[in-house]
Amino acid sequence: MWTAWWLWMAGALVLAILEVLAPGFLFLGFAIGAAAIGAMLFTGGPAAAFLTGSLPWTLVIFAVLSVIAWVVLRRVVGVRKGQVKVIDRDVNDD
Repeated sequence: MWTAWWLWMAGALVLAILEVLAPGFLFLGFAIGAAAIGAMLFTGGPAAAFLTGSLPWTLVIFAVLSVIAWVVLRRVVGVRKGQVKVIDRDVNDD
């Protein structure tokens, strides 16, 4: 079942929809990782032959791709220096 490319793409779509509902780059890295695995399985070749070998290796590659995608997203569109607002007084101090 884990070798079906459409299943990984459907999972990527579900994760992307979850990202819209809970913004903050929580699910987008996982969605990109799932889409990459789905694309590798769809195109075939040596990557697909390796992925169809065993579920643990497929999950490890998915995790590595997801972390790389998450790190790249945080670098490109993450919080910039100076964007964080620091509140130094309480509204009830008046």
